[in-house]
Amino acid sequence: MAATQKPKSAALYLRVSTDRQTVENQSKALEAIAAHRGWEVVTTYSDKGISGAKGRKDRPEFDRMLSDAGRGKFDVVMAFALDRIGRSLADLLHTIRHLEGCKVDIFIDKQMLDTTTPQGKLLFAVTGAFAEFERDMIVQRVNAGLARARANGVTLGRPKIDKQIEEAIRKAIAKGDKGKHKIAAECGVGSGTVARIRAEMEASA
Repeated sequence: MAATQKPKSAALYLRVSTDRQTVENQSKALEAIAAHRGWEVVTTYSDKGISGAKGRKDRPEFDRMLSDAGRGKFDVVMAFALDRIGRSLADLLHTIRHLEGCKVDIFIDKQMLDTTTPQGKLLFAVTGAFAEFERDMIVQRVNAGLARARANGVTLGRPKIDKQIEEAIRKAIAKGDKGKHKIAAECGVGSGTVARIRAEMEASA
């Protein structure tokens, strides 16, 4: 007699953006799907009143879920919609790759994305390829724009300050009786400019 296959263990990740909202509807929907698929819900992570735009460190339950995935506490993470996981394709792909490295699948109900199936894994692979292509195209466009600007004689980088002002800053720094903020205020420049000139003077000393 063939051994009975152990059911997949599932973790629910629930999130709402405000304290006035509830995660109950998300939980019920995902629990029903898990029961239909024969998955056992072993734990639930719930971030309440936290925007999806926040990073991992600002979403404590999301962070705990990703850490527990690395400890092998479940086989699949279930979420109600993509925006529960993150607000950008890059965030989503980063999370999926982390889970993939932990040998954990992901199931998104609203968009019916499911890496427990070969079709779902293929879809995410294609999505990741398009995201990488988009990043490369952005880099190419930025580099092409910079090249055109240089060809047209546009000076790139921080604008240079007047030589007389720079000399006044150098003298004030050398005198050593004023802080960078006071020197900056007196010379009409930012404190970062004073800090840069000071670093250049120290490097050449």
